[in-house]
Amino acid sequence: MIKVIPNKNDIGAEIICDLKKLSKEDLKRLKSALYKYGVIFFKNQNLTSGIYLKFAKNFGKLANYPRLKGLSKKYPQITVVQRKRTDKGPSFGEQFHTDSIYTKKPPRFTMLLSKLVPKKGIANTEFCSQYLAYKQLPTNIKNKLKKIKAIYSSEGPISITTKERVKEKGKKIKELKSTHKILKKINTNYAIYCSPGHFVDFKTNIKNKSKLKKFLFGHQIKKKFQYSLDWEKNQLAIWDNRSMLHQATPFRGNRIMHRITIH
Repeated sequence: MIKVIPNKNDIGAEIICDLKKLSKEDLKRLKSALYKYGVIFFKNQNLTSGIYLKFAKNFGKLANYPRLKGLSKKYPQITVVQRKRTDKGPSFGEQFHTDSIYTKKPPRFTMLLSKLVPKKGIANTEFCSQYLAYKQLPTNIKNKLKKIKAIYSSEGPISITTKERVKEKGKKIKELKSTHKILKKINTNYAIYCSPGHFVDFKTNIKNKSKLKKFLFGHQIKKKFQYSLDWEKNQLAIWDNRSMLHQATPFRGNRIMHRITIH
């Protein structure tokens, strides 16, 4: 049995349940909540890596993140996102973005499981609903964006926040690029599918590109579309990577997160 508690404006929802004891009907409700609210989170979930992976497989095929090594040979699909108190520079993912949009087939969902966190209210993850952002676009801009594609790169603006963490994991940095439509239909709803952190240029030849880019990025991340998630130890979050932008907030301290991405 699960309980769904939506956040303000239906941006995200807390789910009260035991992830080790889910029925088929429970999973169906979880997936429905994920599509509706964009991000769902679960407190007090002390999961082993094996149980975490088993739960993740309910949502699709697990992906290997191209920029970091896996947790171990046994669990290559779990990547460790870690920050130490002594680390310099910005945190991993400290700009609004969509995970791995620079690949041909970006993941549909991302999961984070907190293993070690600073005190509550520090080191949050901020989410931004691109369903709501699309709904509140002027009609003429919607029509314009339907025809436009954009180019994304792993060496985009956000790369400054990832290079140090990638080096720590001993993986060589190779640029990855891909092209995607700006608007994406997910089930019956449209969302803006554009990652400011990885954006290189519009692929489509259009007038006033810089003006459109400035408007689009500013619109996507308006505060009224946002929800900030306070992390606690043993908390799990799942978000729809297609309909939610996310970013880490700046912080100093020790944090360890286990991440899984899902196609």
